[in-house]
Amino acid sequence: MEKTTKKRKPDWLKVKLPDSRSYQSVKKVVDHYHLHTICQSGNCPNMGECWGAGTATFMILGDICTRSCSFCAVKTGKPTEYDLQEPRRVAEAIRLMNIKHAVITSVNRDELKDKGAEIWYLTVKAIKGLNPATTIETLIPDVQGVWTALERMISAGQEVVSHNLETVKRLHKKIKPQANYNRSLEQTKRTKAYGKRTKSGIMLGLGETDDDVFEVMEDLIHSGCDVFTIGQYLQPTKKHHPVIEFVHPDKFAMFKETGEKMGFEIVESHPLVRSSYHAERHL
Repeated sequence: MEKTTKKRKPDWLKVKLPDSRSYQSVKKVVDHYHLHTICQSGNCPNMGECWGAGTATFMILGDICTRSCSFCAVKTGKPTEYDLQEPRRVAEAIRLMNIKHAVITSVNRDELKDKGAEIWYLTVKAIKGLNPATTIETLIPDVQGVWTALERMISAGQEVVSHNLETVKRLHKKIKPQANYNRSLEQTKRTKAYGKRTKSGIMLGLGETDDDVFEVMEDLIHSGCDVFTIGQYLQPTKKHHPVIEFVHPDKFAMFKETGEKMGFEIVESHPLVRSSYHAERHL
């Protein structure tokens, strides 16, 4: 991995401090039910805004991932957590927080035969059972081509299914060494064929070119992707992939316009955009 001098964040990446009462209220619920959130595990820059507004993206199947992607702040290693009571706790937390649109994600659990699909299914069912008016987006991992696992994950009644490419094809193997670009496109295609609203996203600032981004857009359009998100990569620690560039908001605006012309129903493109940011708009 190339060595670079750590770049200073530009003004457009500065975020507001959260409303302390709402923030602490969300934290209390998350802690009480012994839950994980990608907001915390992924060092999301929007955590203050979202938690201050009373929303959070829950992360199921523990907080240790079997993958070692060079961009991601989630812990990696050998997972030990597989809790059949977790779906109920997530559903109860969503009820207590009065969440109208829930976003659920998970770590990769490659060591499991079903890739965690059963917990995924039970979680969505539990949320719908306890919160029948709540809509759900599931941000699911790569199932390594185990398509029976994919079908189980997405068959529980969620309205939106997201699976992120995270980066462009040329950089995919470097940034996500245990993933496969074409396999992820196939996963999106199969999800769309199942009848789900589909979503994917990438980060900028990892060394991609404009043409690389246009290629991703074309590939996702051909795979049946409805919603596309683009945000700025932020380096979690010195051990992670360096930020090659802080991309100007004008470039994000250009990609948004291009993506909409290409046929995406919705393109969210801004330095602070993350996959679950303002997810309620993507229904």
